[in-house]
Amino acid sequence: MTSKVTYLGELRTTNKHIKSGNTYITDAPIDNHGKGEAFSPTDTVATGFASCMLTVMGIKAAQMDVNLEGATAEVAKVMSQELPRRISEIHVTLHLPKGIEEKAQKILTHTAHTCPVHYSLHPDIKKEITFNW
Repeated sequence: MTSKVTYLGELRTTNKHIKSGNTYITDAPIDNHGKGEAFSPTDTVATGFASCMLTVMGIKAAQMDVNLEGATAEVAKVMSQELPRRISEIHVTLHLPKGIEEKAQKILTHTAHTCPVHYSLHPDIKKEITFNW
């Protein structure tokens, strides 16, 4: 088992990672009857996409002896205005360390585009990714 999700009522869940015991909560967003006091489930999907890109880039960077420490990602999720309710776009802006050689930048950019979450998202979801080196 990977995780356990418990519904707490009032459109809130607690989510526990089994192996580590780490937890986080989710709330329904304000525009969908919720409090919006925490990540929504769709926020976690969009954030997971950026986290996955940085993670696989970190793996590849370590193999190339490139330091990505301090890299960040800004994430914006856009919900479809049509039913069924779903994520229609995810915008990720990656801010990466200066001074990384162009060849390494190309390899790391390709690596980001091949992360497992990227391949797991529905192809209709527009993915706009910006790399700031």
